[in-house]
Amino acid sequence: MSTGTPTASSSSTPLRFRRNVARLSAGQLDNLRQAFARVYAISDNRGYAYHAGIHGLPLPIGCDNAHGTPYFLPWHRAYLYFFERALRDQVPRAMLAWWDWRTRAGRPGRIPAAFADQRVGAQPNPLLSGDVDPLALRQGGNSVAARTVRHPGGRLAPPLPSAREVREVLAIRDFQSFTAALEGLHDRVHMWVGGHMGQIPYAAFDPIFWAHHAMVDRVWRLWQLAHAGARPPAAILDEALPPFRMTVRQTLSVTALGYDYAVSSASTPARPA
Repeated sequence: MSTGTPTASSSSTPLRFRRNVARLSAGQLDNLRQAFARVYAISDNRGYAYHAGIHGLPLPIGCDNAHGTPYFLPWHRAYLYFFERALRDQVPRAMLAWWDWRTRAGRPGRIPAAFADQRVGAQPNPLLSGDVDPLALRQGGNSVAARTVRHPGGRLAPPLPSAREVREVLAIRDFQSFTAALEGLHDRVHMWVGGHMGQIPYAAFDPIFWAHHAMVDRVWRLWQLAHAGARPPAAILDEALPPFRMTVRQTLSVTALGYDYAVSSASTPARPA
């Protein structure tokens, strides 16, 4: 099972680095695209529909017990970890990339070209959109399109989080307060993208979901660097994160999970690059 128990990386095993999607080399981006294309084609629990469906529909699996709780960050870190393993099962050098959605003065937000381009050469871009599981459509009343769409920056959409807001969230010392504040920024990104991303039951079918959540996970990693020893409440550390055979404690070290974030600012996490 792709949601099996992870093992800590050996100290002799080089870490894999998740990079800013805007700074991927041509080869790194090609690996990511190939991996998505291959998992789209798999219909069992190694495939895209299975992993995307974990987030909402189809039932019985869902993330309702993660949103709005102290489990929000650990649950989604486990989710990314196992999906990335599924990608790497198909393309061993593939890694998730993060979308830096922070806005700065004079720079409007936009979907990264890697996820917005219609085509890659003569082929459709596998990061542009994904098919929604037909069972998820039926369970949801067929209320959305069968292929994901986006409406970035729509008239009623909230603004994307600013770099200043991210710095303010990183300055919060208490884990639960930090989690709540970061989840609020996370929610705004979902609503800004719109379309399927604006609806929890279908959000993970959009490929940009994973780049968005890699950014959220990266912010948590930077917070951990800035506040050494800060962690979730002790009472939940050994709680499981279903459907993953993984506990909150097992999510606390990204390097034990075999990855880290390639950021020039890792030594100064209050101002992430």
